[in-house]
Amino acid sequence: MIKPSTRGYFPSSWPGEDGGARRRQVPVGATLSDTPYELTASRFAPLSTMVVQRGDEEFYLLCHTGGDDAVSWVEQIHPETLEVLRRSVDLPAGPTWPGGVAVHANGSLYVTFGKFVHRLLSDLTLVQSLELPRHRPYNSLVITDDGTLIMKDFGGLRPGDTEADTAADCEICAIDPETLLVLDTLTLSEASVARLSAEANAIYVVGTTSLWRVNWSPKGRRLTLDDSFHPRYLLAEGEGFGWDAVVVDGAAWFLNNGAGSQRYHGSLLGVGEANAPQCVIRVDLTSGEVARFEINNQDHAVVANPPAVDAQRGIVIGYDSGNGVVTAWNYRRGERLWSRTLNHGGHPLLFEETGRVVLGDFDATRGEEDLVSLDVATGEEIWRCPTGSTLQSVLFHAPGLGESIFYCSFTTISRLGPSTSK
Repeated sequence: MIKPSTRGYFPSSWPGEDGGARRRQVPVGATLSDTPYELTASRFAPLSTMVVQRGDEEFYLLCHTGGDDAVSWVEQIHPETLEVLRRSVDLPAGPTWPGGVAVHANGSLYVTFGKFVHRLLSDLTLVQSLELPRHRPYNSLVITDDGTLIMKDFGGLRPGDTEADTAADCEICAIDPETLLVLDTLTLSEASVARLSAEANAIYVVGTTSLWRVNWSPKGRRLTLDDSFHPRYLLAEGEGFGWDAVVVDGAAWFLNNGAGSQRYHGSLLGVGEANAPQCVIRVDLTSGEVARFEINNQDHAVVANPPAVDAQRGIVIGYDSGNGVVTAWNYRRGERLWSRTLNHGGHPLLFEETGRVVLGDFDATRGEEDLVSLDVATGEEIWRCPTGSTLQSVLFHAPGLGESIFYCSFTTISRLGPSTSK
């Protein structure tokens, strides 16, 4: 076993989305080869969202249906062939927005999807379910150091929604992992589209204009708002709201210009609503100071996911999915390092020890997506591999066994690994 990034998670390389509550996107103990990669297995997996790891060879895939009366389910998959080894029962969900699954330190799997949270055993037996307070989708969960489940409702637009469907606020819920009882709730005065992030027992909420910090007290079992910390990041006219935050190096890092992602049409190219520069936003967690690193200054920028932050090298990598641009900055020197055309939309994978980042590159002409390994410092392409998906992924990838990678899109689960060709 290995030490997880947050004590509330199971000790594996990838017990939850983005590797844990800080959303570092850095696999613990997993490596990436610089030799060429090949597609070793792929299959149709309707609305697959993410893969998480429990034991050494225990990998689980979260899937769901669509609409306002959706169900979700979890599959245990073979780490090489992707064969379904076990499948949970259909889990009640409700209104659709991609949720999440996490492996808790107690060994159970917790699924938050739609307006429900479910507890499953490792054999995918359903133990308990809880209907959450609001009739809205809840976009996943984080686990605090003491093991408490923290989640909130999604405040953005879904496909087919109008501005009238946008939430005015959001409610943070703290759930007991053993009983699935609601321990406490806290309402913030603005909506949040982004997923939650956490460090220890501090929860970070990227609202539609500001970053909020909510503290969880394990002893008092209470959520409290940190009134001293409420920096506004939305400053420019025409700028869009922020997405998921990476918590590292004393700061929260996220991308602005999230508006328009509900118009995803197989990719995010051309769907953005912003007419302000696409930036990585850095918020200092002590002072609240806000800094910006420009990624692209074209109109119609859009993102739906977090940046990658290599704290070892002091490099942040951001992207504009509406225009297909990826840019890296040395944030300690304030120096732009490189920028290149790459149609990336999903969650990056960062292999910090070797200085590699894995991103997607969707070719709209071919209708196919590749995964690409880049050198973090130079942007040099190390290898490129087809994924078998005809859609751009806006979802989560994960490390597998033997330097392999699991790729997820709305149609496809694939395994990519070092080539065995001579």
